[in-house]
Amino acid sequence: MDNLAALAASPAAWAALLTLIVMEVVLGIDNLVFVSILSNKLLEATRRKARLIGISLALGLRLALLSTLAFIVGLTEPVVTLPFTLPAGEDGHPMIDVAFSWRDLILLAGGLFLVWKATVEISHSVDPHQKGDDFLDKRGGGTLGFGAAIVQILALDIVFSIDSILTAVGMTEHLPIMVVAVVVAVGLMLVAANPLADFINDNPSVVMLALGFLLMIGATLIADAFGIHVPKGYIYAAMAFSALVEGLNLASRRAKNRGDASGR
Repeated sequence: MDNLAALAASPAAWAALLTLIVMEVVLGIDNLVFVSILSNKLLEATRRKARLIGISLALGLRLALLSTLAFIVGLTEPVVTLPFTLPAGEDGHPMIDVAFSWRDLILLAGGLFLVWKATVEISHSVDPHQKGDDFLDKRGGGTLGFGAAIVQILALDIVFSIDSILTAVGMTEHLPIMVVAVVVAVGLMLVAANPLADFINDNPSVVMLALGFLLMIGATLIADAFGIHVPKGYIYAAMAFSALVEGLNLASRRAKNRGDASGR
């Protein structure tokens, strides 16, 4: 209790908490976009339930991982080393060894899954008459089983949760600050989940943009697994710029539709 009181009275602790909340919210955008897109494939009556369960699982995973910090930090230790052939340079060594930790392997699996999932959904959106599940049924019905959706959400929750907790560990050493930041960030995700999913569902062009985001996020996870760290600021700046352009397009189309309606 004395430790908690000391943290509550420390301006540095409050600054760390606010910074970490912002970082956790930003990192949670990836998770939220995936949950929104996947839940929109369900029957309309079960979509909100799936989002609630999916994001609640994310919170549970993050809190569980926070209780095993030593284990999580240990996931960054190399466990597999693979040789890769590169063009011979001046040093005459064409081979390099790339070491993968458990974290890298998890990010690699998650990135490949996101790239595959986004590619399949883009293909179904572009050609809704092809064989296989449509991205969205024209009647508003679901094309994905509830259990399958929860399993996929849980799989990506694991990937995003590990990335989130490792970020928290790198920013502060105080467990209470990490717990509060995670709870607040996931709480904000719960608040934003339904409005975001409904907005994506009501605007087909936004669906394609969101799938493009998932492709980019998946490629970033794969690059990170190979030790190529793309600054997250670049990724989210690109996403924000694309969202701004799409917002202007939506505003332009709505203005045009209002003009057409008033001219009749």
